[in-house]
Amino acid sequence: MPERASDRLVRMLGMIAYLQRHEDVRVEDVAAQFGVTPEQVMADVDTLWVTGTPGYLPDDLIDFDAASYEQGVVRLTEGRGVTRPLRLGPREAVALVAALRALAALRPALDAERAAVLDSALAKVQAAAGDAAAGVDVELQVDARPEVVAAVGAALAERRRLLLRYVDASDVATEREVDPLRLVTQDERSYLIAWAVEADAERRFRMDRVVAATLLDQPAGEHALAPDAEVFSPDPSGDLVTVRLAGRARWVVESVPVEATRELADGTFEVDLRVVQPAWLRHLLLQAADEVRDVRPARVAREVADAARAALTAYAPLLGAPSAGTPAPDVTEET
Repeated sequence: MPERASDRLVRMLGMIAYLQRHEDVRVEDVAAQFGVTPEQVMADVDTLWVTGTPGYLPDDLIDFDAASYEQGVVRLTEGRGVTRPLRLGPREAVALVAALRALAALRPALDAERAAVLDSALAKVQAAAGDAAAGVDVELQVDARPEVVAAVGAALAERRRLLLRYVDASDVATEREVDPLRLVTQDERSYLIAWAVEADAERRFRMDRVVAATLLDQPAGEHALAPDAEVFSPDPSGDLVTVRLAGRARWVVESVPVEATRELADGTFEVDLRVVQPAWLRHLLLQAADEVRDVRPARVAREVADAARAALTAYAPLLGAPSAGTPAPDVTEET
């Protein structure tokens, strides 16, 4: 399985600290110390050699002794202060305390070693922050069953596949095999961003709707996380479209990014969407056609109706149905 960038970063930072305490270390010994191959150590050194602080001139870079390197020995000559103790300002310390206290909600998803690291880091930062830390009151709730959080945490840490039993917004329970990517919190909800195996696409699962999570023996595949997976920021240049839907179509709210949702007295609800690509909206509305009650502005409704008629015309020869003159349902009317 390809190595994650975060794992390599941690190792390379550890290598700098190790090499500052040990001079003239053979490549094989560095490899044994960090549990990698000598070839990987050489690749890490090559990367570190061109890493440094802004300016990125020779004097700004982490440096090694070239003559030793050619002899298979690693000697660090300039660490650029990577291991120098970090001094935090009051605002930085408070922000870090708040983040660590928020992470405490994820303890059920951590093994004993990681939980100990979290506790140790929080204690040290609180001590360094002094009185400033006393005013920080942060509590992040992962609204899910403890056993589900534990399974998700183990799957993320061990890069293993999960079998989820999930209840969607329509109260339909399904089982999904997923490769977990990230656990995030947004709008007072916790979500698992994962790659759904059957759909072969990225999906977001509300943690409080995961009834059960089973850790599978199969390793998780490697999937790139979409750049906008964690936070949705509507494109202000897009057209604002309002769609009224029957209650059974609440899956739309979880499947696509919406700007606002409004519950109506008759049991239907409205969603506001920013639409940059009209084809995307047409596809969504045709997919949920049975549940669509109204679309505004009317221009968009007409475009969707025209697309529906074109689809019926294209399929008519296959279905043996009349094509020309057969009206498509008007998506602005009650169904």
